[in-house]
Amino acid sequence: MSEKNNKNILYCSFCGKSQHEVRKLIAGPTVFICDECVELCMDIIKEENKDSFVNNQEGVPTPQEICKVLDDYVIGQTYAKEVLSVAVHNHYKRLNYETKSNKDVELSKSNILLVGPTGCGKTLLAQTLARIID
Repeated sequence: MSEKNNKNILYCSFCGKSQHEVRKLIAGPTVFICDECVELCMDIIKEENKDSFVNNQEGVPTPQEICKVLDDYVIGQTYAKEVLSVAVHNHYKRLNYETKSNKDVELSKSNILLVGPTGCGKTLLAQTLARIID
């Protein structure tokens, strides 16, 4: 296990701190982890899951929720953000409907074409949507 110098002092397998340097040391089958490393791991997981909007929500996110997340990343383009938010919401409603209901009923699908001059934010909007729904 993680015992050093045969003094029966236990050490965190991740950061190497002794049981006397931390508040809590949790034992696993062959390793130990301290409360500080657990907190660090939780922060890393929270940060990674922060951008994953759809996975964090129960059901389908509303257009307002999607638009609010887009507002955090994209400045301006209010109309485009509103249209994209409604389209993403409808897309997820359609996906949920198809998985829960009869396959004989077909819902129509819509597409969106982003048109504008170079540098107006088309790619940023698409990348941001991809990031938050991943």
